[in-house]
Amino acid sequence: MAGGEQKKSGGGGKKKEVKKETGLGLSFTKDENFGEWYSEVVVNGEMIEYYDISGCYILRPWAISIWENMQTFFDAEIKKMKVKNCYFPLFVSPGVLQKEKDHIEGFAPEVAWVTKSGESELEVPIAIRPTSETVMYPYYSKWIRGHRDLPLKLNQWCNVVRWEFSNPTPFIRSREFLWQEGHTAFATKEEADTEVLQILELYRRIYEEFLAIPVTKGRKSELEKFAGGLYTTSVEAFIPNTGRGIQGATSHCLGQNFAKMFEINFENEKGEKAMVWQNSWAYSTRTIGVMVMVHGDDKGLVLPPKVAALQVIVIPVPYKDADTQGIFDACAATVATLSDAGICAEADLRDNYSPGWKYSNWEMKGVPLRIEIGPRDLANNQVRAVRRDNGAKTDISRASLVEQVKEMLDKIQQNLFDVAKQKRDACVEVVKTWEEFVTALGQKKLILAPWCDEEEVEKDVKARTKGEMGAAKSLCTPFEQPELPEGTKCFASGKPAKKWTYWGRSY
Repeated sequence: MAGGEQKKSGGGGKKKEVKKETGLGLSFTKDENFGEWYSEVVVNGEMIEYYDISGCYILRPWAISIWENMQTFFDAEIKKMKVKNCYFPLFVSPGVLQKEKDHIEGFAPEVAWVTKSGESELEVPIAIRPTSETVMYPYYSKWIRGHRDLPLKLNQWCNVVRWEFSNPTPFIRSREFLWQEGHTAFATKEEADTEVLQILELYRRIYEEFLAIPVTKGRKSELEKFAGGLYTTSVEAFIPNTGRGIQGATSHCLGQNFAKMFEINFENEKGEKAMVWQNSWAYSTRTIGVMVMVHGDDKGLVLPPKVAALQVIVIPVPYKDADTQGIFDACAATVATLSDAGICAEADLRDNYSPGWKYSNWEMKGVPLRIEIGPRDLANNQVRAVRRDNGAKTDISRASLVEQVKEMLDKIQQNLFDVAKQKRDACVEVVKTWEEFVTALGQKKLILAPWCDEEEVEKDVKARTKGEMGAAKSLCTPFEQPELPEGTKCFASGKPAKKWTYWGRSY
């Protein structure tokens, strides 16, 4: 139940009191007030709880289970690539942190420092990792001696701290977040280049196959690349409601910059001294926020079956004189059958809530499929299945329960992706001139424009579009390039265009 009227206080009739107690229904709609809607959905859907330190959030089991499902997939895939998990400390000494100048300049405003222990000031303040290049690489130079020590491929699942001050948003921009970070070293640039794209493909799969979110694979501009790296590739998502792009995950080729700083050298097969080529790559709990923004609706969360902790909720619907025990038994049997088939199912047998309240509650939490069992279903040896994504209701015979539920979950997964792709594609605007660009930006579009690929021009675009909504910037240059007719000019400078690039505002 959406709509602003629940928000108004004062003159409280009984209905409003009930509303408050149940905590069901949202006060904001996705279209009218996206920011408030999002905050309400992540709290009411039991994904997060606000914490008493701004920008920090408690991740509740409902959110962590989604993270674990993605982690299970990704961890197995990187292990196939012979990447090994490890763990490095949270603290960084200032000397090491400041070694790679460009890198630390990129992170300096966000680094949190420990300056005291108890009452005594620390002689040297200690930084908390914003990312771990400078934590790990002094040890890479110790462990890598000859070509037989390569490649070195390590990953850690950990937390990082970036002390953001502008607009903290649960999952999207928080001061502490969970992620994995892979750090690899190779003898040749070719090996590093190959891995960058292998990892990027895994990130695409996380978004498209698990979270049902369409993304674009591409390369970041020089201005937007990882500080201190050689080049950055990313998967970019788009939020149609806000008209903002969002960087989904990044895979960087660091080149030899860090190897130079940290003296990560090795003796190659010819007995010559050479420098390693390095990559780093990461995706974070931001993925969960993107999922909420893309799929959520005015009833709350909508979870893709592949990442949902609970795929099916079974709810008894007894009437006054119904065989209540029979209905409860049928619910338990349904859960057992589905669970045996590897489907995550539970029954909501709480007797202090009405079936209607339970429907709303589980809709708010985004469970993909609801199964209702009432007296008529019991008599007909069937169940009623209701899809969360589109509300479609189907009666299923209990004899073919598992096959039909599996098929429905697959359809929900696919439909969520198809709808999200349709919405995103409808936002893409191809522009050729500055006037068209400004118009499209005002219409919250994802803009594809021909560009001369000059850093000064991108800085100029940022400067010229600066405003309350935030400046526009390049999001990525897609690997899949449309044809660029000869003589095409850059939309912003009028110089000869070199490539097509996506532009827009971003999170």
